[in-house]
Amino acid sequence: MLMTPEETAAWAEAIHCDGLMPSPSMTVSAWAEAHRVLPSTVARPGPWRTERTPYLRDVMDCLSEDSPFERVVLMAGSQVGKTEAGLNWLGYVIDHAPGVALLVMPALSDTKRNVRVRIDPMIASSPRLRGRIGPARSRDGSNSLFRKVFPGGELIMTGANAASSLRSTPVRYLFLDEVDAYPGNVDDEGDVVDLAIRRTSTFRSQRKIFLSSTPKLAGASRINLAFQQSDQRRLFVPCFQCGDYAPVTWSRIRWPKGERHKAALTCEACGGIAEDREKPRLLAEGEWRATATGDGKTAGFHLPGLLSPFESWADQALQHEQAGNDPVRLQVWVNTVLGETWEDRGGDGLDGDTLATRQESVTETVPAFACVLTGAVDVQGDRLEAKVMAWGPGEEAAVIALQRFPGDPSGPQVWQRLDEWLRREWASERGPSLPLRAVCIDTGGHHTRAAYDFCRPRGYRNVWAIKGHNQPGALPWPRQTPKAAPGAPPLFMVGVNALKDTIAARLSIAEPGPGKVHFTGVVPADYFDQLAAERRLTRHVHGRAIASWEKRPGVHRNEALDLFVYCLAALTGLQQRGLNLDSESDELDRLAVGVLRATQIVRRSKFMAK
Repeated sequence: MLMTPEETAAWAEAIHCDGLMPSPSMTVSAWAEAHRVLPSTVARPGPWRTERTPYLRDVMDCLSEDSPFERVVLMAGSQVGKTEAGLNWLGYVIDHAPGVALLVMPALSDTKRNVRVRIDPMIASSPRLRGRIGPARSRDGSNSLFRKVFPGGELIMTGANAASSLRSTPVRYLFLDEVDAYPGNVDDEGDVVDLAIRRTSTFRSQRKIFLSSTPKLAGASRINLAFQQSDQRRLFVPCFQCGDYAPVTWSRIRWPKGERHKAALTCEACGGIAEDREKPRLLAEGEWRATATGDGKTAGFHLPGLLSPFESWADQALQHEQAGNDPVRLQVWVNTVLGETWEDRGGDGLDGDTLATRQESVTETVPAFACVLTGAVDVQGDRLEAKVMAWGPGEEAAVIALQRFPGDPSGPQVWQRLDEWLRREWASERGPSLPLRAVCIDTGGHHTRAAYDFCRPRGYRNVWAIKGHNQPGALPWPRQTPKAAPGAPPLFMVGVNALKDTIAARLSIAEPGPGKVHFTGVVPADYFDQLAAERRLTRHVHGRAIASWEKRPGVHRNEALDLFVYCLAALTGLQQRGLNLDSESDELDRLAVGVLRATQIVRRSKFMAK
């Protein structure tokens, strides 16, 4: 006898055979409200509540199984919860809409960190997910670092720098996280995003693709390009005085002169003010509105950090003030607070003659603002070229010494002279003399073996063997110390494009302060021409804009620029190991006071002399 639909549902529930029943319609946000539990490691552990970040509801729901959109693009600033939205979606897939899913992060190291810090804790703290995925210690490998198997599907996790993981197995769900940090071209196989999207072609009518990222450089931003192809939704919030709805933009954040701590949102229609304490209500009553037609398949969301409930407008106004005129800091602020791309013009206006007018003195004394010295060595066929730079808070910098060591680098004599020079200390205007804290030696050109032999026994002094590479998106300094090959020191791969971008931006700063470069050392006549020897060009490779640095026509020497790059790389390496320029400056002040007290002349009074 056939059972009624009601009897079938009751029977399936009674014997716990969920697979016999069609999945009830559910959105990602509803699933998260019902089943996501935040781990104790976050600021607010416990059940997920979308009301804390209500603007994420539409983003998540467009990723739901019943949503008509095939692709969702989230171009966002920082501290807005974009990663949590992606995690909720993955949890929804595992528990409610199973299938093969692929998560791609910029590098395998990012993926490992994300699994340990976010995905594994999410599974462990959410009973619904914990019941779908086996224990990590199981022998069948169903729960490993890069693979989580669940009934009806699996979650594969990889890095954008691993081309072999971006082909073969078809996937229904694709999560591309922080796409603007992806390398441009992996193993000459083409654009990373295109490679990953091809894996979803089998599921063209059912697939969901989520692209999420903080934008970086204009013209080379993957997330901005994807957003431009979407319906370009922006969150319109109400004015509580006149009822007008408008997006939250930086031009609307205002404060009384000299009082950034009173920053508030101003209504352009009536002049009404919304204070930061009213932000929760603004967000709750906000509406996502499409501002473009798009391709009909892509829902795009622009989510600036100005909407973050975790940062106040006053904090963001103070960050803007601290960035000052430093293009590097301003770029970070524009990317993370405004959630917009940065228009980089740093490499267009470099001119040797203009730079030469900025030379301030011919002394090798470390200027008063500086507290840390780094060095660089470029190995040529018949000489060694060396440079020392001083750094202070805000990475204000000064070139204080250049030295040429003529001789054959294949022999020991020239290296001995270099070693003596690197061991010296430089007098400082603040009192205590300063040693070199780190030195980068380029091993990618002439006499690689001799450079290795010099660096290997001097690692304890932070004499580092480096090799520059110009792969788009490469980090200025590796996150981890690389393993050394037999008979060689650790070789640090330095992303020269990113470092040159920083230098070009800093050279445009005219006023003393954060990021300013001072030329206080004795430099040869052609030094500034070498410093401006390259220009930044943008080419289109596999349909994507790729920026790189190339020598200007007719220019042959660029050692000054290379040495600047290596000095900045050495500072970056120190910072990755915990160096803080503000703290170093404070410590130098304390040392200077101690030296002053120790050298004060003791004068005996005439009374005591009797």
